[in-house]
Amino acid sequence: MKQQTFSDIEYSNRKRKTRREEFLAMMDRIVPWDVFVGLVRPHYPTGERGRPPIGIEIMLRMFFLQVWFSLSDEEVEDTIYDSYAFRTFMGIDFLSRQAPDATTLCLFRQLLEENSLTIAMFQYINEALDANGLIMRGGSIADATIINAPRSTKNQDRARDPEMGSTKKNGNWHFGAKLHTGVDAGTGLIHSFETTAASVSDIAVAHDVLRPDDEVLYGDAGYVGVEKRDEMQEDYPEMQYQINVKRSSIPKMSDGEKERWAAFIEARKSAVRNKVEHPFHVIKDIFGFRKTPYKGLIKLEARLAALCMSANLFLCARAGRLAKPLLCI
Repeated sequence: MKQQTFSDIEYSNRKRKTRREEFLAMMDRIVPWDVFVGLVRPHYPTGERGRPPIGIEIMLRMFFLQVWFSLSDEEVEDTIYDSYAFRTFMGIDFLSRQAPDATTLCLFRQLLEENSLTIAMFQYINEALDANGLIMRGGSIADATIINAPRSTKNQDRARDPEMGSTKKNGNWHFGAKLHTGVDAGTGLIHSFETTAASVSDIAVAHDVLRPDDEVLYGDAGYVGVEKRDEMQEDYPEMQYQINVKRSSIPKMSDGEKERWAAFIEARKSAVRNKVEHPFHVIKDIFGFRKTPYKGLIKLEARLAALCMSANLFLCARAGRLAKPLLCI
């Protein structure tokens, strides 16, 4: 058992825990740290030469603090020194160990990106969700959300990120990338995702976010006509399409009865399709990831894989369906 410090004794006498502490305690409990350590170990320095490397789990915990609170490398290091909740989550007391510095975190994040390890973690969690009966089959919701990127050209290249693109939404232009997701229609959990420039249309990526056994596809008006695409006709000939149309597209009827019925059908489609907004809310509002801090889609995809995986775990735990680490049966 870890020996208590004076800080631990002092903080144990508080009237209540903060929401940050409760969140970190929950994620500490449900993340399969041993599995993730095993995924990273084959790519991690062994310490045969030079200084002994910092433990993999400590670096993973520091990386996920960065993901969950949308912090820079320097901000994570500073907050660990400043926050008791962060130090407790990291398992650090300054009597015996210091926090890893920002440069070490940067190198660790690059290791995860270069070896697609966050994508491997996302895939493992999805397999574990499926194996434990926490995800359903039969239908998917396709949707995309814009991740903004810096517009400024005040940099060394005097140019914006060439891998990003522009798109117009609700009358406003956005520059950045898109997170395209395939969400389980039954549970609202992300089972697949793709990262593209914002200029890529939603309908062009719909095929890539579906599962082989999907029978129904839900989508908003951006997916109108998806059934006509060659790849959909070839791989999903029996697919049922429940695609919303714009309210203005519903024909006006003289008696109003058919118009009301058409509006009712669209509302029923939306009742299912709106589940896709839950993980987007977690990623953008709770985790605070609204603007990419990196250049290039590879780095962004690695961060989004960690965010999608974390959103799935958070949604399961908040719904009371998860109280311990997910392991593949």
